[in-house]
Amino acid sequence: MAKYTITLTRRAQKQLDRLSDNIAEPIFIAIENLSSEPRPQGCKKLQGRDGYRIRVGDYRIIY
Repeated sequence: MAKYTITLTRRAQKQLDRLSDNIAEPIFIAIENLSSEPRPQGCKKLQGRDGYRIRVGDYRIIY
């Protein structure tokens, strides 16, 4: 299976840096897993624009 490259925007990186480690760690893991499985179970296609989203706790990852 193909590997994909993950690139965070500066804004996303700043927001992740502000989170506590116990909240940010699952988000980082979910983002890292997107490199091997870009559409994991539970992802939803965005309406009104291109892309997908996944939820990690109370947070959404839009990609």
